[in-house]
Amino acid sequence: MTDGQLPKSVLARGVLLLRACGDSETALTLAELALCTGLPKPTAHRLIGELVRLGLVERTEEGNYRIGLGLFVLGQSAPSVRELRDAALPYLGDLHEATLENVHLAVPDGTDTLFLEKVTGRRATPIVSRTGGRLPAHCTATGKVFLAQDPRPPYRALPRLTPRTLVLPGQLARDLALTRARGYGVNLEEAEIGISAVAAPVYVRSNGPRPIAAISVTGGTRRLDVDRMGARVCAAAKALTRTLSA
Repeated sequence: MTDGQLPKSVLARGVLLLRACGDSETALTLAELALCTGLPKPTAHRLIGELVRLGLVERTEEGNYRIGLGLFVLGQSAPSVRELRDAALPYLGDLHEATLENVHLAVPDGTDTLFLEKVTGRRATPIVSRTGGRLPAHCTATGKVFLAQDPRPPYRALPRLTPRTLVLPGQLARDLALTRARGYGVNLEEAEIGISAVAAPVYVRSNGPRPIAAISVTGGTRRLDVDRMGARVCAAAKALTRTLSA
């Protein structure tokens, strides 16, 4: 991103820094923040200092930067997120108890899927996802649930995360058609080798035919029975839909 393409307002440039911190698994150096956002280093230094003073970003002992507690508290206070998460937690917990695998609640976020909640345990397969993290929609089960109902899903310049990621337009279109037909999305090692997932859509009446969220179960490919898990995840998603629509 060139300086001419950067947002003009201080607020928008601050948001670039917050997103860079939020998207990273680790704390970032000032140089890394400048590289990620395209901001000049002096500008990044000035704005990140202000975000630290506001409590939205925190500085580690090593001098790097990560999302602060203040931003987490603000995010948790959003009514729509809190209500959806609170309504979903009992169903996520039941799915985890039944499968002993990773269970997610996700929402669409542009071309990504954003994980609002993750329920896991010691016996669950280790995976890369985290609460508040995001992955490209086309290579995740939750994301395919959202793309399947999108009249114009993205088919160009799709990133390939593994050799099994569907990036050719024809391949992805067929997979999304299958997602619509069977009522759930499947990711077969498309985001992480050895890891597969099944996801089902969650609706509310006021949102029409497009899902507002998705529930998924993610685990090792060898131990994940896609058909059986599809039925189980669909049942949980439909139960949550009824709760939200009551």
